[in-house]
Amino acid sequence: MTKYLISFPSAAMVIPDGDLQAVSDASHAVVQEAKDAGVWVFGGGIDDSVPPVLVDGDGTVTPGTYPQTTQLDGGYAVLELPSREAALEWAAKLAVACRCAQEVRAFGYDPAS
Repeated sequence: MTKYLISFPSAAMVIPDGDLQAVSDASHAVVQEAKDAGVWVFGGGIDDSVPPVLVDGDGTVTPGTYPQTTQLDGGYAVLELPSREAALEWAAKLAVACRCAQEVRAFGYDPAS
C-alpha cells in the first residue's frame, strides 16, 4: 500500500465567524473514520507560532527556511491506502469537512522506512 499526503494551506480555509467549531467537529469525524478504517498514519497542523529553522550537518541552526517553502503551513494527513482513487476519495471527505480543496501527493516507496 502507498502512503498519501493530503494537505491544504491555511489561507485556503475561509471559515465564516461562528463556523469554526462545526469545521473542527467535521474534520475530527473524518480523522476518526480514517482511524476506524485502519488507514490513518499521521496528521495535524503546522504550529505557526513556532518559527522554522534550518539545521546544517554540523549542527548550525539558521532562522528561516528554504525560499521555496516560506509559506509551509496548514493542515496535513498521511493515510496508507490501496490506490490513488482511494486517496482521492479520502481527500474529498477532508475537503468537505475543512471546506477547502485538498492537495494529494503520493510518497515514493522506500522499503527501509
